[in-house]
Amino acid sequence: MFLKSQSIAFYLQEASFNPKNPIFDLTQTQNMPQFYSRKDLHFQLFENLDSLQLTELPYFADHSKETFQMVLDAAHQIATKNLYPLLTEMDRNEPVLENGKIKIHPGMQGIVKQFGADGWINATFSYEEGGQQLPWTIHIAAGFILQAANYSASVFPFLTTGAANLIRTFGNQDLVKKFTPNMYSGLWQGTMALTEPDAGSSLSDLSSIAYPTDQPGTYKIKGQKIYISCGDHDAVDNVIHLMLARIEGAPAGTKGISLFVVPQKKLESGQSNDVLTEGVYHKMGYKGAPIAHLMFGSDDNCEGYLLGEANHGLKYMFQMMNEARLGVGMNAVAIATAAFQASLAYAKERPQGRKINEKDLSKPQIPIISHADVKRMLLFQKSISEGSLALLLYCAMLSDQISQESEPEKKQKLEVLLDLLTPIAKSFPSEMGLQSTSAAVQVLGGAGYTTDFPVEQYYREARIHPIHEGTTGIHGLDLLGRKVLIHEGLGWKILNQEILKSITLAKLTVGCEALAPILESYLSVSNEVASTLMQKSKEGPEIFLADATLFLELCGFLTVGWMWLNQARTAREKLARPGIDQNFYQGKIETANYFMEYELVKIKSLAERLNSTNYPTLKMEEDWF
Repeated sequence: MFLKSQSIAFYLQEASFNPKNPIFDLTQTQNMPQFYSRKDLHFQLFENLDSLQLTELPYFADHSKETFQMVLDAAHQIATKNLYPLLTEMDRNEPVLENGKIKIHPGMQGIVKQFGADGWINATFSYEEGGQQLPWTIHIAAGFILQAANYSASVFPFLTTGAANLIRTFGNQDLVKKFTPNMYSGLWQGTMALTEPDAGSSLSDLSSIAYPTDQPGTYKIKGQKIYISCGDHDAVDNVIHLMLARIEGAPAGTKGISLFVVPQKKLESGQSNDVLTEGVYHKMGYKGAPIAHLMFGSDDNCEGYLLGEANHGLKYMFQMMNEARLGVGMNAVAIATAAFQASLAYAKERPQGRKINEKDLSKPQIPIISHADVKRMLLFQKSISEGSLALLLYCAMLSDQISQESEPEKKQKLEVLLDLLTPIAKSFPSEMGLQSTSAAVQVLGGAGYTTDFPVEQYYREARIHPIHEGTTGIHGLDLLGRKVLIHEGLGWKILNQEILKSITLAKLTVGCEALAPILESYLSVSNEVASTLMQKSKEGPEIFLADATLFLELCGFLTVGWMWLNQARTAREKLARPGIDQNFYQGKIETANYFMEYELVKIKSLAERLNSTNYPTLKMEEDWF
């Protein structure tokens, strides 16, 4: 097998099976519930998506199905033996601020460093940087496994990946050498520090200031940031903040925002860099990862290093934010998946009632999964989680292809399609994943409302994702107000072309002929809505964007319906082969049928609203509430 360094694959072979490794407790894995489907992930990556075509690109050429599977197996081992056993403990024993330092669950001490030592943080980076040149498609799929096992525990390394990627992409060699090695190794945590008390989504209003010093590239930083994930904790030696601030005298608004690398401790001395932890937020869920309130430069002794050019900070930060937005979508899918698996297992075991036409009470009760309405709730969960997973993996593969594409026109088409899909792939799984997790609670009934079963925790943890990395409303504005319009609507045109390709192929696939026209009709409805909205844009932005969130929701149903048509077609083709798991593929086809009949139909009501000229949200006065 191919190895360039002591990598993730090495970790699978050595560390995972080493009983002396203190971060593993093999006794806790017996009878462990299933929190994701290995079979479905394999189907998504190697049958439906064909991720192996990435190995035809030179950058990924050393990889193969074997190395991809080794990475996924390594993630499974870590998730099973490290992360899942701490799921409940980290929820019940949340981080605390003591003597100016946030203390997290002690079990995370070794895990955080192990993520770095075994190559997870820089796995997608080049060999020259100690990375594995692993496709992001496989990396984010491995992340899905970790997130499904324990969302709180999974976020630490991937935040560092995003921060380190910004430094390596836009920083000079001095900054790269100073910061990235210890970030890659897991000794230092990376964060993104954007939000301020009076500047959340409205970043143009941020007030953190950077004052020039006599040393070029070095600034005195002053300000505060809130809701900073992993902004301080005791499992690392230093925390490196990628912080937005305005250089003194810079233009107002977003044009005057710069990006700085601000360590919690000074690199030379290890002393405080005047970055103080003012507080730790007590959250509804996702409790195991600390969310900090930070003060910078209270004693005028906080140094930050300009990353890239002055006043280009927001452009740089959007690289990390766009990656993080797809990451948030995957986080949402992972939690919804874990909740689905928990409710599915419960439904198969819990006896309750009999068939509606069964009047003989002497007959034994049947498992609740036999009831049509319970199957409806399970199908809803399966359709949302597996459909959204397909969309996010598709987006990840677009990102990998973009990174290696040299032909300008083809690269632009890939980029505009990914730009268009990003707000959808972030928001639809976040919003619908929450509803899906609520359905998991409902399947368990009274048991689901107790802390004795995991779905209660999943429901609380799922609630953050419609907020993380831009609220759903912000992404609605982004999709309709920017992504649909730019390049003369090229992204929307390409999306139509890709969906129509799938429809054409499905019409030629025996068993999918009935599904294809359904999606085709809703594509037509969606195009009519888009055309109507373009006409409304002439009436001004208030009317044009009043229901942008609903247009985003419509696009979510459309694109996930597209993903389900693709999965149904793949499953139908696999069914023709001997010796395959008939139940698995039949389940895929029937879930696609469910999505078309129960979920895609919601486009009709959304279209009716979006075509309307009545705007209560604009006419309603504040005092009328």
